[in-house]
Amino acid sequence: QVQLVESGGGLVQAGGSLRLSCVVSGHTFRSNAMGWFRQGPGKERECVAAISWSGDSTYYVDSVKGRFSISRDNAKNTVYLQMNSLKPEDTAVYYCAGSRGIGILLHEKWYDYWGQGTQVTVAS
Repeated sequence: QVQLVESGGGLVQAGGSLRLSCVVSGHTFRSNAMGWFRQGPGKERECVAAISWSGDSTYYVDSVKGRFSISRDNAKNTVYLQMNSLKPEDTAVYYCAGSRGIGILLHEKWYDYWGQGTQVTVAS
């Protein structure tokens, strides 16, 4: 059984930083594309960042470019999302997702495994 467990969310002031972690178990992590999604209040879930199986390719939604960074440590079966210069509009539940695919995947329909989500709240 594949499990994705996120951690690192919380309450932070605008301009602050958080690092989200997602540990994957029960599956061969290193051959899978991974992504971070978020869903804010009253909004649809969107892909914030994605990373290919090798880590060589990454994607960021325009609203987080230059502020967020996705990375992976295949030895630790972990994917990270470093979030800097946080803004109130970044407030959302953040989800880690894993795919049996290997490239950059932007739509949630391409992801097969999901974490339970972690709340990020940015106070103004």
